[in-house]
Amino acid sequence: MLNLPTQDLRNIAIQFLEQSPPQRLEILNNLGIARYEFLTKVRLNEANIICIMRFFKSPSQLKFPNLIGADLSGLILDGVNLIRGNLSEANLQGSSLVNADLLFANFTKADLRNADLQGTTLNETIWFETLVNKCQLGLGTGLTQLQHQDLQLRGAKFNS
Repeated sequence: MLNLPTQDLRNIAIQFLEQSPPQRLEILNNLGIARYEFLTKVRLNEANIICIMRFFKSPSQLKFPNLIGADLSGLILDGVNLIRGNLSEANLQGSSLVNADLLFANFTKADLRNADLQGTTLNETIWFETLVNKCQLGLGTGLTQLQHQDLQLRGAKFNS
């Protein structure tokens, strides 16, 4: 799917998002990016069309998930691997990412209000201007003491 005009890539992304989860997984498998199985759960909306376009632009060169501005709100993404994922400005409001692997993830200006990140690995994560009110985090998640204090002051809840 390399070097497709933007409109063609957009149409392909829309067609992908109109498919059922099993059909989406088959497409991801054919592109060699089935490791991003969570894409079978995202809704068809403008934010996700743009996101899927980035994934499909050069699937053979895809190393880390680029989820800038994606709408992952309300999804169950437990155990997902988003190492080095760019989740800047992503909507994760009310999502469950229990026991997810988010090492080096960038949450700049993301919305994690009411999200559940208990048991998630969060070493080296970036939290600049992230909305975290009522976001559930566990203890020992890889956050620094400073990050822990900052997130708690902004409304994150730490469960033992």
